[in-house]
Amino acid sequence: MSDSVVTNPAALPATGSFRLRIILAFFCIYFLWGTTFLAIRIAVEELPPLFAAGSRFFIAGAALYLFMRLRGATPPTRIQWRNLALTGLVMFVAEYGPLFWAEKYVTSGIVSVLAATIPILTLILEIIILRQKHFHASTIISTLLGFAGVGILMLHIEGGSVSIIPCIAVLLGSICWSLGSIFNRSLDMPKSRPVTSGATMMLGGIGLLALSAAIGEIHPFPHVSLRAAGAVLYLIIFGSLVAFTAYIWLLGHMPASRVSSYAYVNPIVAVALGHFAAAEPVTLRTLAGTALVLISVFLILRPQTPA
Repeated sequence: MSDSVVTNPAALPATGSFRLRIILAFFCIYFLWGTTFLAIRIAVEELPPLFAAGSRFFIAGAALYLFMRLRGATPPTRIQWRNLALTGLVMFVAEYGPLFWAEKYVTSGIVSVLAATIPILTLILEIIILRQKHFHASTIISTLLGFAGVGILMLHIEGGSVSIIPCIAVLLGSICWSLGSIFNRSLDMPKSRPVTSGATMMLGGIGLLALSAAIGEIHPFPHVSLRAAGAVLYLIIFGSLVAFTAYIWLLGHMPASRVSSYAYVNPIVAVALGHFAAAEPVTLRTLAGTALVLISVFLILRPQTPA
């Protein structure tokens, strides 16, 4: 495990400045990330999904990495570059590629709720990979409750298998994101969290753009309207440079499953914003499925809340 990873969060100094940084970081991943689902929906209405995702992460990652290097940050070692590439592959190519594609067919609110399964998946992976926890009856019940909510959402989706496939893609991508979160805590990474964040996004963006070119998304080069450019710019600044950097910083100070608690706030923000700003439908089944998923996540994360 990297020396830069904090293995005992309780040992951190409980200063006022540190508490403020924690609060601001959680605000970023709770609310700013919640708004990005609608921004993604706007972007992929006009742009190819992999191209939009790759542009977002490559520009944001390259800008952040270059900024840190100009400030004198130590560059990653060869082994760290390998680990960063692996993390970028699972957290961006394998997660955001399917998510951007799915938002062409499924509302941003539904996608955000499906992505809310990340804490459940992260917990399971922590048990399997890091062996930090053990399965208890309450954990099993909470997990089943969450996936029951997912089932309600997927049964509610109209359009048959054409709509179900994007939902499954989001769920598979969520597994990859959870795996990437574990990698960030168990692999040798740069001591600088911004360097880690920038390099991971940059490499993930390169992978997405390469895949986009391979499947012909940029032949011919897509027209980029002001609306689509604005959505991508919002994703670059607030979704990536601000929120993802906060997420990476939090991963270095507390368990990944606790940091993943953003997933039960993001859907509330995304569903409300999608409904009021983009007239996305919200039915009783949508609310029921959302409630089950969020209750499940809350029950799983509650025992880890500091007393």
